[in-house]
Amino acid sequence: MRVLFVTALTPAVWGTTYAITTEFLPPGRPLLSGVLRALPAGLVLLALTRRLPHGAWWWKSAVLGALNIGLFFALLFVSAYRLPGGMAAVLGAAQPLLVAGLSAVLLGERVSLRTVLAGLIGAVGVALAVLTATAGLDPIGIAAGLAGTAAMAGGLVLTKRWGRPGVSLLTATGWQLTAGGLTLIPVMLLSEGVPGHLSAENLLGYGYLALIGTALAYTLWFRGLDRLPATQLSLLSLLSPVTATVIGWAALGQSLTPVQVGGMAIAFGAVVWGQWSHVRAGHHAARKAGADRTRQRPADRLRGGDVARH
Repeated sequence: MRVLFVTALTPAVWGTTYAITTEFLPPGRPLLSGVLRALPAGLVLLALTRRLPHGAWWWKSAVLGALNIGLFFALLFVSAYRLPGGMAAVLGAAQPLLVAGLSAVLLGERVSLRTVLAGLIGAVGVALAVLTATAGLDPIGIAAGLAGTAAMAGGLVLTKRWGRPGVSLLTATGWQLTAGGLTLIPVMLLSEGVPGHLSAENLLGYGYLALIGTALAYTLWFRGLDRLPATQLSLLSLLSPVTATVIGWAALGQSLTPVQVGGMAIAFGAVVWGQWSHVRAGHHAARKAGADRTRQRPADRLRGGDVARH
């Protein structure tokens, strides 16, 4: 439960990205935003851990960095720039269903009906919470949001499948963040060029996204992925658009209708309901392991006495 609650902080932090983008970052610079969010955070972690990839982990880190970081960040910011408010976040509600399908194929995980239903109910709740009658449906923004969701779902499942090569969590996270940031630089230079000026407000926004929204958040996310099933982890992503909607209401002066409040309640309830079966299964496994150890202790003591007598 402790791991679950700490990991749930990550999508809540990611939910602040949409407000930071609209209020602090320069307009029309999605690829620059992706680079400055990922690369500084990755380089800081590499400087702290002082360890580079080895063997097959050079290309594995590149693939995971491209999916979890490079592609995801670029497409996320394209979506956030082109879609109003937190509408970009609603597209991420498809991630639990994508992860469930990929986990069944690549990880052999059994996907319960509860997980699928929780993902569907959560997507409906997020749609009610985020979409409004005046929301514009920009085709490029929608396509970018869906593609970014698919990229991160694939990266999440592959990260679970490949695991970590006997290095610390900070080390593996630094590899991915650095690789993801580096893959974006050539595309950024070709399409956007080098920015002429960044204000103090821009630098503050990028600093927050790099240190809090990326270095810290991804470390907690991958820590959760080490210890929780991928399908259980992906349901937590539904908290991101709910957080974005609450911030829009509390900090940006956006109004909330009764339908949006009901949608947030539905999405949050879907997350809790979807997690409950995993939590119960974990408690059952822990009790069973404890009972097994208790039954083994008398036999262990008997064997110890026999050894002493001999």
